[in-house]
Amino acid sequence: MKEQLTAVFQQVPEGYIGFVEELPGANTQGDTLDEARANLQEAVHLVLESNRALAEESLGNKTVIREPLASIS
Repeated sequence: MKEQLTAVFQQVPEGYIGFVEELPGANTQGDTLDEARANLQEAVHLVLESNRALAEESLGNKTVIREPLASIS
């Protein structure tokens, strides 16, 4: 099963704003829709990297089991 995220874009006077419904914190803006799309892809990757780093920091040296859950492209 492949997880699908939903990008939402809205045109505003300055261009476009966008966010991901399923991923709080993944939001962006751009002068054009294409720019907002590209920026949102980057925002998703940054949010996931940041969340991963925070989780690793909070776990410290604890023994845990890590396994793939879903692949998001």
